[in-house]
Amino acid sequence: MYEVYAIRYAHRDAKRTEHFIGGDPHDAPMPMDYFVWAAVGKERSFVIDAGFTEAVAKRRKRQWLRCPAESLKLVGLDPATVKDVILTHLHYDHVGSFDKFPQAEFHLQESEMHYACGRYMRYPKLSHSFEPDDIAGMVKLNFGKRVHMLGGDAEIAPGIRTYLVKGHSAGLQCVTVETRRGTVVLASDVTHFYENMEAGRPFTTAFHIGEMLEGFDKLRKLAPSPQHIVPGHDPEVMRRYPAVPGLEGIVCRLDVPPSE
Repeated sequence: MYEVYAIRYAHRDAKRTEHFIGGDPHDAPMPMDYFVWAAVGKERSFVIDAGFTEAVAKRRKRQWLRCPAESLKLVGLDPATVKDVILTHLHYDHVGSFDKFPQAEFHLQESEMHYACGRYMRYPKLSHSFEPDDIAGMVKLNFGKRVHMLGGDAEIAPGIRTYLVKGHSAGLQCVTVETRRGTVVLASDVTHFYENMEAGRPFTTAFHIGEMLEGFDKLRKLAPSPQHIVPGHDPEVMRRYPAVPGLEGIVCRLDVPPSE
């Protein structure tokens, strides 16, 4: 069993029209949060995603609240000694601080690496979500025997599994973690917000819309209930789940039931 934490490291103001393919009839605010996650076990712990850097935040006009890697110390993990990082995909906001984990091995879908290095990156509509330096860094780490390329669904360790759920990106994976409240599904960008999945309305950044819609169904199959699915960017996560005392708005616990 693992304790599971969501750590909020960045934020941006946005509107509803930015988060649904086809837009939205209401031009109301719909802000986005950025998270990294940690599954903390007695014998082995896992970091899920690595966030982005302050320099990238400035360039992309995101509100960078704290270093995602250094923030792991808030839940008892030192990035300098972390052994395992699961990358759900290679978009800039999920991999950018990879170099803060000098001892880690990275678990990544091989199809995502092919996508990020492949022919579609000539198209700005798709390549804008990637930082070339991040991709080059992962290629170098692979030469250093520090990247485990996954070929689909995989058991990373007892109680930790990844599932290939394409759509948003060609090699996106979600992560399931066994906890005291059952299987928690860290959806990452399979669904950015609760509403994307609940309303069947895909997010605007999409490689394959049909596979993104199928991804919503996959999340439901993996989870014991909808309350066990944690979306990748919804500020509602910080409101629904109990905060670690003294870290309100920064760290919340996902291995305990939400308040609603």
